[in-house]
Amino acid sequence: MARQADWRYKPGPIDYTVAWLLLTFLGLFGIHRFYLGKWLTGLLWLVTGGLFGFGWLWDLWTLNEQVSSVNAAAERA
Repeated sequence: MARQADWRYKPGPIDYTVAWLLLTFLGLFGIHRFYLGKWLTGLLWLVTGGLFGFGWLWDLWTLNEQVSSVNAAAERA
């Protein structure tokens, strides 16, 4: 099971726990997106309240994939 988790969750500069805490408590303000390095969408979330809540819900479903993508890109660089 640990091997499967290692394959699914990429290690890197972005911590999954921190990203989830930021999304849970400050997600409507887009703070988790700033943490992921997505400055433009972070500003959009900040101004619109997480795209009126719909973007925040989307991030609840896709946050692990977003963190894995950022960590994989950092690994390639």
